[in-house]
Amino acid sequence: MSDPIFFDSHMHTPLCKHAEGHPVLYMEHGVAEGLAGIIMTCHSPMPHGFSARVRMAPEQFNEYVALVTEAADAAPEGFEVLLGLESDFFPGMEPWLRELQARAPFHDILGSAHWHIAEYMDAFWRGDPFAFQKQYFEHLAESAECGLFDCLAHPDLVKNASPVDWDYARIRPHIEKALDRIAATGVAMEINTSGLNKSFPEMNPGHDMLALMAERGIPVVIGSDSHTPTRVGDGFVEALDTLKAAGHETVSLFRERQRRELPIAAVRASLEKESLTSAFGRG
Repeated sequence: MSDPIFFDSHMHTPLCKHAEGHPVLYMEHGVAEGLAGIIMTCHSPMPHGFSARVRMAPEQFNEYVALVTEAADAAPEGFEVLLGLESDFFPGMEPWLRELQARAPFHDILGSAHWHIAEYMDAFWRGDPFAFQKQYFEHLAESAECGLFDCLAHPDLVKNASPVDWDYARIRPHIEKALDRIAATGVAMEINTSGLNKSFPEMNPGHDMLALMAERGIPVVIGSDSHTPTRVGDGFVEALDTLKAAGHETVSLFRERQRRELPIAAVRASLEKESLTSAFGRG
């Protein structure tokens, strides 16, 4: 059995107005789940009230950094709490994000196209679900090409917009074009375990898209997208098995915005150790 080696790389704080629990609680659950650390990635502040209902205000940015630092200082020896950010990709916002991301020593910047926020819907929804899906994957590729992000979060999130209109065979050529562009950038992509709890109950992305990513050598990071502390590390063994079945041999994490690659088998063994400990009780 191996020591903890892996991180949960996607989680939030109450500053985003739709999460609960101090980062210290996320840290404590990460320790209990047999992780080596967590990366806090709360939703980035945006200017001029953009999507203000679901993110911290610009003036709360320093408070966010302080909350993460508090959790890092409270962590037991050997467990790390790192500062990250989930930044919204939205055409025209690149200068704001570039300046924001220079304000703190981040370890991992997630890029997200959040189709469901009002501003995105107002700009791009025209009543045609398939056209909306195509636009989403165009933005996914653009987000990789803009050079602002280390990893693209929940990269097929748009399948939750209208599950009855999600036809993978139809959208696949557009996904493949986007993945070709993403692979050329070297940007990683996330498998997000919270997808199991969404309207299309499948990890984001699902097996078929993960297989396309494996064919192109796109590295993958695992995130729980926790909005409550008890979801830290949730579904990670299943995610690892899904990655393996789709043709991936390694999984990645970031430190100081540099990607580190680990064998799936080694990560799985480190998490299974905690599962065995939980089953037989801690002495």
